[in-house]
Amino acid sequence: MNQSRTAFARLADQARRRIEEISPDELARVKPSTVIIDVRESEEYAEGYVARAKHVSRGVLEQKIAEVVPDFSTPIVLYCDGGERAALAAENLIKMGYRYVRSLQGGLQNWLESGGELEISRRFRQRQ
Repeated sequence: MNQSRTAFARLADQARRRIEEISPDELARVKPSTVIIDVRESEEYAEGYVARAKHVSRGVLEQKIAEVVPDFSTPIVLYCDGGERAALAAENLIKMGYRYVRSLQGGLQNWLESGGELEISRRFRQRQ
């Protein structure tokens, strides 16, 4: 593993210790008022996402979050592919003042391994 990847993994691990993670089973049971946000890149999102998930790429999350979740008391669950980007994003949203932010433990990989299903965007289906 190169130094940059090692530093990123260490940073994500530190974030995971400071935020709350939820299991795939817990995600499947969140209330409809909880906003689920996929922080992966557009191409990743198009290939499949958790039902009800809104897409806000990690790179613009802090800039765009108020458009998707204007109320700081709205419950939010973030996910990415493996959980690292979402953990870092959750930590930043908490620093911004969002009070109920959690991350999906293990990300989309864990969701799928636990039997979770994906929605596929129409645009992606049309390209296949």
